[in-house]
Amino acid sequence: MPNDNEILPRKIIHVDMDAFYASVEQRDQPELRGRPVAVGGSEARGVVAAASYEARTFGVRSAMPSVTAKRRCPDLIFVPPRFDVYRAVSAQIREIFAEHTDLIEPLSLDEAYLDVSDNKHGIAIASEIASIIRSRIKEVTGLNASAGISYCKFLAKMASDLNKPNGQAVITPNKGPAFVEGLAVKKFHGVGPATANKMERLGIYTGADLKTKPLEFLQQHFGKAGGWYYRIARGIDNRAVEPDRPRKSIGAEDTFQTDRFDSESVYPEISALVAKVWRLCEARQLRARTLTLKVKYSDFQQITRSRTISQPFRSAAQVEDLSRALLDPLFPVERGIRLIGVTVSSFEDAAGMPEGQLALL
Repeated sequence: MPNDNEILPRKIIHVDMDAFYASVEQRDQPELRGRPVAVGGSEARGVVAAASYEARTFGVRSAMPSVTAKRRCPDLIFVPPRFDVYRAVSAQIREIFAEHTDLIEPLSLDEAYLDVSDNKHGIAIASEIASIIRSRIKEVTGLNASAGISYCKFLAKMASDLNKPNGQAVITPNKGPAFVEGLAVKKFHGVGPATANKMERLGIYTGADLKTKPLEFLQQHFGKAGGWYYRIARGIDNRAVEPDRPRKSIGAEDTFQTDRFDSESVYPEISALVAKVWRLCEARQLRARTLTLKVKYSDFQQITRSRTISQPFRSAAQVEDLSRALLDPLFPVERGIRLIGVTVSSFEDAAGMPEGQLALL
């Protein structure tokens, strides 16, 4: 078993499709090409599931309330999602991955980690494999993909964002620690706004600042995550690429910058969380019957409320409505709410088979 100071000689690629849902819509509907497109939501309700690059120039992004997106981009075109099409395209992409390796870890319909250390074609250079994969994706689907190549998952993920869209980047082992040192902690994958703000209050603004903090200090302030931050500040990430595994639950949560005291101020956060959870469920072709709402108060006391329905949820709107129904009886509150979480479980796949029989992409 490797210790924390060892870096396994892996060659990992993170492939990330460029504005996947929106790009599929622009591919299939020529009149949308070159125009700002938002997949999901509507002008009156809901949240954006994905935005085209034309929309992103106006500040439109995924999980943004539709009304905010429309205000930022008055010419924004809303398109309903077609998850059956996205899944079909994702399956094509997955077949391309499988031409090179069986070590594929899907994160969603539009991104995955690949371990190509011992690849099927015996290609020694991982960046060459990434180029071949991206070219094949373009040839087969007509869509652009970006890729990051590195010796660990964390840096491969960070590298895939460096030359987006339609590009790739490499972070080598000898450059990894320096790259992390120069990175703002708020840009770390897995570090959300609340954690980034907490780090900054502790004088941690960059990876270099993080690296100066002793392990004990980080564990004191961040619990179990402190050990992860200590290692990643040194460019150490020994996590293996793990192929498909059955999921027991899928969830998302958000810590507010200021405590919330009324349901109306929490509703938009619920919408964003549900959109994220639903997108992950769609990516894995999972349907849930149990919804759990998590609430953490300003004094850090935490409660959960759950409900299981007889038939799986069929839409994000259904999940959101039940989330609100679980939330509403908690008001009025004397203690402010600092965190909300939404988790779904008790899975079946889209065809109603037991979870253990699922093919996740």
